[in-house]
Amino acid sequence: MPTERITFAGHGGNTLAARLEQPGGPVLATAVFAHCFTCTKDSLAATRISRRLAAAGIAVLRFDFTGLGGSEGDFAETTFSSNTDDLVAACEFLTERGMAPSLLVGHSLGGTAVLAAANRVPSVKAIATIGAPASPHMVVEQFADALPAISADGAAEVLIGDRAVRIGADFVRDVSGTSLTDRIANLDKALLVLHAPRDEVVALSNATEIFKHAKHPKSYVTLDTADHLLTDPRDAEYAAGMITAWAERYLELRPPAPPIGAPEGIIRVSEADPSGFLNDVQAGPRHHVLADEPEAYGGTDQGMSPYGFLSAGLGACTSMTIRMYARRKNWPLRHIRVDVRHDKVHAQDASMPTMPHKGVDRFIREITLLGDLTEEQRDRLLQIADKCPVHDTLKQTSVVETHLMEK
Repeated sequence: MPTERITFAGHGGNTLAARLEQPGGPVLATAVFAHCFTCTKDSLAATRISRRLAAAGIAVLRFDFTGLGGSEGDFAETTFSSNTDDLVAACEFLTERGMAPSLLVGHSLGGTAVLAAANRVPSVKAIATIGAPASPHMVVEQFADALPAISADGAAEVLIGDRAVRIGADFVRDVSGTSLTDRIANLDKALLVLHAPRDEVVALSNATEIFKHAKHPKSYVTLDTADHLLTDPRDAEYAAGMITAWAERYLELRPPAPPIGAPEGIIRVSEADPSGFLNDVQAGPRHHVLADEPEAYGGTDQGMSPYGFLSAGLGACTSMTIRMYARRKNWPLRHIRVDVRHDKVHAQDASMPTMPHKGVDRFIREITLLGDLTEEQRDRLLQIADKCPVHDTLKQTSVVETHLMEK
């Protein structure tokens, strides 16, 4: 999926650096991602979640707040309110471009910022927060030891995680005087709160406070054993998948009609990890899975292998074909299970003497039929299994046309 490097003017006129993650196909909706406190747009969570949303047809703008990453300005002179203004500026930039955002996603203090900014962006219909403080003042706990120096000198360098930044006295005063209780209670937007019970930076009680004050529609998803920064790719993937599935109800994602010649639509496979073999497999805005290879073959084993998908297609088609026939005959078939194994064998071992020097693919199906069926019915259903369209495709010679697309 294409990533566009762009810039726009922030709250004080400084140029802010951003990335616009574009879907490979039509744009069904637009979102803005606000990164965590002192992080950047290129944090693991921001990158992975934005790309996952883009795979579902949602364009995502992720940007650096003033004074961070590639953006201009002095971070020591920023405040929570100025960060909120930067977020609104990002939304206005997209609106002027004809891509008014309908979804805001914020991580950590970025989540608090989207709660503060949401009602200033009329096009927004849904908000998702990840590990967000219920009040911006709670971020001060991360550098409480430096407060005397900040008060005395106007600013001081503090260590947030493994990153040293200068925090100004204006920031401390601003967060101390900002309450979001009323704004959360009057959001008038759909809200999704995601939080990890073991979050070591922002306590779970913050999610409880946000959820308590918000009105319906609101939802909560636990991130289980995830850490605050979602450093495990599986946690970021899970969060992105939950946001995508939840937002679909509120953003009214409507995919365009499939292209002529592809009545079942297009399956888009996009590389997710260039250092391994992980790929996103997307079928329209609704269906998403991961493809990978086992660790023994250099993958990370986060999804089925390509041959696993091929075997799954055969198994699923076999089950559906049997069910369709049994339903039409009104036979007492209670349950179907299809186990599929795949290997490569010599053609002669597969009883294909016309291909004596070639290896062929062998799929072994083991079909279990449960129900009060007669032997004649069971035999007939076994015959019907061979009528499965995928079975027919695998038995025949297929033609694969490949075209190199323009950038």
